[in-house]
Amino acid sequence: MSSIVSTTVSTELSSYRDQHFKGSRAEQDRLLRNSTTLYVGNLSFYTTEEQIYELFSKCGDIKRIIMGLDKYKKTPCGFCFMEYYTRADAENCMRYVNGTRLDDRIVRTDWDAGFIEGRQYGRGKTGGQVRDEYRSDFDSGRGGYGKIIQQKVTPGESAFS
Repeated sequence: MSSIVSTTVSTELSSYRDQHFKGSRAEQDRLLRNSTTLYVGNLSFYTTEEQIYELFSKCGDIKRIIMGLDKYKKTPCGFCFMEYYTRADAENCMRYVNGTRLDDRIVRTDWDAGFIEGRQYGRGKTGGQVRDEYRSDFDSGRGGYGKIIQQKVTPGESAFS
């Protein structure tokens, strides 16, 4: 189930840039200004492609969804790439879906310069998202505690004992 949290979201480019982009900053900015691809973050590890399609298709016709996967386990790791057929549909998504709730999580969308094979895999040392490795809070939607804390805790022991 989803609900609108904020409807005054800008479709302007954010300050975030993919550090692994192969090209100049000017080229990346040009691609971002014309892109029909969005990065979707803060998804639950249990959110399905069908749930994502159901929510995001309300903004326009979806060309494809590329689920983010743990590099080693090949399981969902909390993000995806959403490609629309038109820029207008992608802008609608930035306006109306960014900031909505899906699986009890606030979804974040941002412009992406375009999906390239291999980017669907998490960039963290453990194969998932880097952000999840350093998380110190318990988040059931994203697998529990952060990976670094999980490695330090022995079974049956609290992360903060």
